[in-house]
Amino acid sequence: MGAYVNDTASAQAQGRCNSCTPEAEAAPPASPRSYPPTQSPSDPPVACHLRSISIPRRVHDAFQSCAPRAEGWPRPGRTVRKKPQSKLLARRPAQQPLHRQLHRELTSVSSYRPAPLNAPAVATYATLREIEDRLKSIRNIEKITKTMKIVASTKLTRAQRAMTESRNYGQTSNTVFEQAETKPAEGEGKKTLIVVCSSDKGLCGGIHSGLSRATRKILLEQPEADLVIIGEKCKAQLSRSNGKNILLSFAGIGKDVPTFADASAIADQIVTLPTDYASVRILYNKFLNAQSYEATPIEAFSEEAIQQSANFSAFEIDDEVLGNLREYALANSLYWALAEGHACEQSARRNAMDNASKNAGEMITKFQILFNRTRQAVITGELVEIITGAAASEDS
Repeated sequence: MGAYVNDTASAQAQGRCNSCTPEAEAAPPASPRSYPPTQSPSDPPVACHLRSISIPRRVHDAFQSCAPRAEGWPRPGRTVRKKPQSKLLARRPAQQPLHRQLHRELTSVSSYRPAPLNAPAVATYATLREIEDRLKSIRNIEKITKTMKIVASTKLTRAQRAMTESRNYGQTSNTVFEQAETKPAEGEGKKTLIVVCSSDKGLCGGIHSGLSRATRKILLEQPEADLVIIGEKCKAQLSRSNGKNILLSFAGIGKDVPTFADASAIADQIVTLPTDYASVRILYNKFLNAQSYEATPIEAFSEEAIQQSANFSAFEIDDEVLGNLREYALANSLYWALAEGHACEQSARRNAMDNASKNAGEMITKFQILFNRTRQAVITGELVEIITGAAASEDS
């Protein structure tokens, strides 16, 4: 093996390693040994002062301490801020003198192997799994939204049929009161009752929020008005801002197509309220077409307003008949409002599920491209590692 030169103190005092001294340069060459990949028999080895080994002269001359410092090598006593060329150097502390780090790196066989470019990190595999799980989740959601769209389309056909039938009830009552010239009763101290027709189900866009906004707008003009809410959705929204105005609330609405029996049961509860209201306004979603709707009020008159009608006052009407007429007209209007609101809900749900399915398809396309690119980067990095390792094995 090569000669060992023990003149470290004097060499370090001059800022050079011992291998740069004339004694080390004049040392006899090392005995024959296996050369690293970057060394050849035509490149004679030199002695190293740290360990009795031989390294290529061109490597030693390139990295000796008296030569200009190579880019990427840390300065002695300072923390490494730039990413070094060698992975092994990144794992070693930068507090040791430069020549010690240099020789430890050069004496390692793995330091002669070039590091693969753009090698995939360990987190890349986790990222691939995360992207794959996300894709699976979005595909499942897309299946659900497509199924809900089909179900809503089927229910919309039934709801439109029921809406057409209910309009006959409501429009007949409106025609009677228009011909009788019925107007809301006027009087000081009398309040207005607002009946909000929503449902218990969601996933139908902003159909319930539109009703809540219209109700709040009316309450700004008439802050003393009372509320009767049909459906849990509008109840949850209005109870936060106008909870003191709510008198009654009904649940279980929207599970199926509303019937006249449901409207009659609600009308019976409204009629039994102790307050004598001057006007009853039913707020519902009016079906315009399959894509649009709007919050619209229906006027339901009280017994006093019906009795004071210009054309009804010419006849003698029993109080019992007048009460039955008022309750029947209220049930007709409620049935009309509930049926048309149900059709709007199914139409809005079908549109919402259609938009959700389209958005899910766009997200699937985006994440599939991201997955393919990430997977290709991982495969490329693995191929580079395999080729580099095979080339290093052949050279050694």
